Amino acid sequence: MPEDKNDQIFESCTEILAQIINDTSVPRNIRKAAENSTNILAKDEEPTIKASTVISILDDISNDPNIPIHARILVWNILSELESVKD
Repeated sequence: MPEDKNDQIFESCTEILAQIINDTSVPRNIRKAAENSTNILAKDEEPTIKASTVISILDDISNDPNIPIHARILVWNILSELESVKD
């Protein structure tokens, strides 16, 4: 059962990441990190490993001074969702 919940979380996060990736007002390095995160979420790995890897990447970019505020809020939303991922 928890796996369905994790899949929903990953799907939701992937949709939000797509918004960042397709937003040309977001600096390229941040869009690239969002793309890498999407690729990790698509992998067939333990949910907690995927979540913690993506949290680490997004945590770094959320502190980037060049990230626009709207993208930072999206990243924070993703981070809070990923923190609820369970084994």
